[in-house]
Amino acid sequence: MRVMVIGSGGREHALAWKIAQSPMVDTLFVAPGNGGTEGLATNLNIDITDHPAVIAAAQEHAIDFVVVGPDAQVVAGLGDDIRAAGITCFCPSKEAGQLEGSKSFTKALCDQFDIPTAAYGRFEDEASALAYLYTQGAPIVIKADGLAAGKGVTVAMSVEEAEAAIVDCFAGAFGESGASVVIEEFMEGEEVSLFVLTDGTAILPLTTAQDHKRAFDGDTGPNTGGMGAYSPAPVMSREIYDETMARIVEPTVRGMAQRGTPYAGVLYAGLMLTEDGPKLVEYNARFGDPECQVMMMRMESDIVPLLYAVATGSLAGHDVAWKDEFALTVIIAAEGYPGGYGKGSEIKGVDGLDNNALTVFHAGTKRDGTRLLANGGRVLNVTALGASVKEARASAYRGVDAIDWPEGFCRRDIGWREIAREG
Repeated sequence: MRVMVIGSGGREHALAWKIAQSPMVDTLFVAPGNGGTEGLATNLNIDITDHPAVIAAAQEHAIDFVVVGPDAQVVAGLGDDIRAAGITCFCPSKEAGQLEGSKSFTKALCDQFDIPTAAYGRFEDEASALAYLYTQGAPIVIKADGLAAGKGVTVAMSVEEAEAAIVDCFAGAFGESGASVVIEEFMEGEEVSLFVLTDGTAILPLTTAQDHKRAFDGDTGPNTGGMGAYSPAPVMSREIYDETMARIVEPTVRGMAQRGTPYAGVLYAGLMLTEDGPKLVEYNARFGDPECQVMMMRMESDIVPLLYAVATGSLAGHDVAWKDEFALTVIIAAEGYPGGYGKGSEIKGVDGLDNNALTVFHAGTKRDGTRLLANGGRVLNVTALGASVKEARASAYRGVDAIDWPEGFCRRDIGWREIAREG
């Protein structure tokens, strides 16, 4: 097959890296790609928000199968447009993508199908949102209703912090995404993510991961798109997994089909493990970033038949195998991220680092001749395997320390919860 991956981040580099290993794939393209993907595929410099341009490129290059990576393209209905042009595509429909694109859509689904989640209110003006806040108090969670690149969530430990988050949303900090706001109860517990593939009927569980959202060590600083992750997450016991599938994932897939908006793609359930059992924090309608990077490192199976089966409604009977090892990734970001940051600084020491147990996935990079330049907020994902989380982390940080990029920063404590449990 001739395959095209849509996107330019670390998730898309990881997907392209895994897809390139498949004997089913003859030729691989990534649009627009980054400084890492051009080593294993042909980068196509096109604007992926321009759907006719994406389809024209797919037709020009005789693409058989398109894999859409980013959330914004899922929510914008790129998959629907590609399918309408007669090209097989791995991407949920625009309707189904509302599971990520609208917090209130997902909350309504949870209400309808009795899926455990945080109590909430949804508001379209600042005054009513603030009035609700004053009845609830803090801690409390403020969320922009739409997509905000992982940054539209404030876990407010004081009423003042929550007030500021509400005012920011309605003042346009997240554009249209913040035009309505969801206010949720604060849930006590540990967060974990479960990933499954589904074609709308059959469900194939993948694996678990734990992300680190805050910018700085000790889970401090602003929320980001993710500063690191590891997989699997042993905190997800068999009992918790069974309960999650029975009470959250399966009712969601059944409910979406029942509503006439069947979900076909990868479903990423962000969970809070509370005293009352697992509860849904939110759904994402795509592979996580940086969770995808650790999942691809661990996946033994060929990913292409699985993605193709989802896209063609033939997932039943498929299975997936994983390496016994843990994988851990450390994000190196540009100084200033998730706020303002510079672009164009040179990064040295990356090329030649990869081996069987370590891969550097690129996110915000571009090539300038022989030079590798920073071109984004999250720039590199140093990803390693190990027999334990501690071993995987040690290997990943050896990789980090071999990279010469003074303008970058990273957290030094990725995996800290599990390492504390490992002892």
